[in-house]
Amino acid sequence: MQIIDNPNKSEWDEILERPTQSVQDIELTVNEIFSEIRQKGDIAVSKYTELFDGVVLKDIKVGEDEIQDAVQEISTELKAAINTAKENIEKFHKAQKSDRIEVETTPGVQCWMEKRPIEKVGLYIPGGSAPLFSTILMLAIPATLAGCKEIVLCTPPNKEGKVAPAILYAASLCGVTQVFKVGGIQAIGAMTFGTATIPKVFKIFGPGNQFVTVAKQLATKFQVAIDMPAGPSELMIFADETAVPSFLASDLLSQAEHGADSQVMLVCTSKKIAEETQKEIKVQVEVLNRKYIVNQSIENSKIILMDKNEDALSLINAYGPEHLIIVSENEEFFVNGLSNAGSVFLGNFTPESAGDYASGTNHTLPTNGYAKQYSGVNLESFMKSMTFQKISEDGIKNIGSAIECMAEAEGLQAHKNAVTLRLNYLNA
Repeated sequence: MQIIDNPNKSEWDEILERPTQSVQDIELTVNEIFSEIRQKGDIAVSKYTELFDGVVLKDIKVGEDEIQDAVQEISTELKAAINTAKENIEKFHKAQKSDRIEVETTPGVQCWMEKRPIEKVGLYIPGGSAPLFSTILMLAIPATLAGCKEIVLCTPPNKEGKVAPAILYAASLCGVTQVFKVGGIQAIGAMTFGTATIPKVFKIFGPGNQFVTVAKQLATKFQVAIDMPAGPSELMIFADETAVPSFLASDLLSQAEHGADSQVMLVCTSKKIAEETQKEIKVQVEVLNRKYIVNQSIENSKIILMDKNEDALSLINAYGPEHLIIVSENEEFFVNGLSNAGSVFLGNFTPESAGDYASGTNHTLPTNGYAKQYSGVNLESFMKSMTFQKISEDGIKNIGSAIECMAEAEGLQAHKNAVTLRLNYLNA
């Protein structure tokens, strides 16, 4: 990883640039596939599954027999690990439930707000070289807790036309109602428009590559909501002289192995720690089974030396990382001053991979700087707020004149009349 020593603030934008293609580079392809899926449905889905995944499928829906076979294939040890993660994720997300909020804003004017589940949600789970069954836990568990009626899962098949057993086990464990062997743009398009086989959903969740991210963004043009623009994974670490270089290297490599377009950054106030971490990366990468991918990701990554904590914090907030690890004797300074990050990990013994799997927090997080305006997935992501009000006779008398005055000022006579008629009725 390249070491950059105290860059001038005017250079930050260039240094912090993500290795992603622009939306314009991808949008044309997505629009073409969306258009075909909208017109031809399952036929178009099958066409693009053959083109992109290299497999022809007779049936894209996963049957109950396949799920049961997958359950048998999973080792007892992995089942126990998944169940441990499930318990922790459930605990953390159950705690996010909120009660009905009720307020009498004026005597006789009662207002309240309640949360209701989104009825139909679609989950996208990347497959490929690293099937992310853990993401099913992160999405299906809060969806089930929220009370979503339909939880549809799309994930790409392998070259044999199968889905990884761990994905099917997690899906069956966490309340997914239907699973389909469809990946990429065609999966997002199918859930956006619906086909004869795949239901149309109201909101789509889940990470993916740059093509999936753009497809999700374009889905919003067709009355489908999304969790966030979640693209290639990224990690930023702040470390001072209290950090352990081997730990830092392992965390950086753990995110770098997600994909060639992932990005990892180390912001450091100790040159010694930075150099030792750089050496550790070279040692640790040699034993990784995804060494080729990691090395490509490392090319997009940097070590940035900063003299002052204040400047380091400003740089972190300017980047807005998906994942942020802070290892500092002045931890409180960073926690209190932090504005932009998806999920934060504190101290030498809090690896980012804990949040990826089993600590309980959600790992579906905003990337590409979207942590500046988006939250990560949580229980409320699968719910919507509805407001209610009931006004008594005294209540309409109390606020009626204010409504009449404001409606008249805006030139909306019918709005005013709706109140005036009621007030005249009561006065009579």
